[in-house]
Amino acid sequence: MVAVLTPLALVARRWTPSPRTLRRAALGAVLMSVVIVVTGGAVRLTGSGLGCDTWPKCTDDSLFATPAQGLHGAIEFGNRMLTYVLCAAVGWAIVAARSTKPWRRGLTRLAWSQFWIVMGNAVLGGITVWAGLNPWTVAGHFLLASALLTVTTLTWLRAREGDGAARPRVPRPVRKLSWALVVASVVLIAAGTTVTGSGPHAGDSSDVPRMPFDWSTAAHVHAVFAWIVCALAVAMWLVLRVVDAPVDTRARARDLLLVLLAQGGIGYVQFFTGLPEVLVGAHMFGSCLVWIAVLRLAMSLRERPVTTAEIPAQSDPALSAV
Repeated sequence: MVAVLTPLALVARRWTPSPRTLRRAALGAVLMSVVIVVTGGAVRLTGSGLGCDTWPKCTDDSLFATPAQGLHGAIEFGNRMLTYVLCAAVGWAIVAARSTKPWRRGLTRLAWSQFWIVMGNAVLGGITVWAGLNPWTVAGHFLLASALLTVTTLTWLRAREGDGAARPRVPRPVRKLSWALVVASVVLIAAGTTVTGSGPHAGDSSDVPRMPFDWSTAAHVHAVFAWIVCALAVAMWLVLRVVDAPVDTRARARDLLLVLLAQGGIGYVQFFTGLPEVLVGAHMFGSCLVWIAVLRLAMSLRERPVTTAEIPAQSDPALSAV
């Protein structure tokens, strides 16, 4: 019996990406994950959430936005088109991970999980439109986008490592503190969706339902979790200096503090200035940077050495002839 190769296996048989190509492919998926979050926020902030009033078509009669839908239709349809760019970036990451020699099964599975999250979020996006921008489905749409950012970031970071057994670089209590920081950051992101769901930017100019929370109270709860994350980040920075952690790990803790400082400043300014759309969009971009910084710090607390040479050594013909 002759085994039938899948298209990916055929590509992998004929092409081996360099480590640099693999890292760039993984980084491309990270960047597009951030772009799709920011442009999705722009759809909501410009009141274009129902610019295309159905899904997967833009209207009942047209796959594309029509002149009658105006700017809102163009913005919503443009965001939908960016999903195809995201799919291309994710597909490139999958091909690069699958073609790496030797085959890295764990990295390939991480890359494939990006695809399934994108597909799931596309369906949830359609449900969100059908539900008239129900704030709970909008929140789920954002959380799935955050899940995609998580997996793309982990894929990018794992692409820079080997597949050997993970070795800790700091004592166990420090790693536990890092997990507390990760959990607090997840809660912070989730709490942010309640601010969005109860706030004034509903995503469309029509009467869109909101979450049954007082917006100001939700914002204060969100701020409490933000302060908890900041406290844990400061504690991590101090502890890493005390235990003389590697220089790159301490740099990741410093980067997180800088991003949190900027994000906190934007958050308070937008709260006291009535939530201007530009600052809200910047805050969404900042949330992506904060989460990436948290993951980079957590992953830097251990290392996975490369167990095999990335490029096999080549024999020297001149020496072979001697």
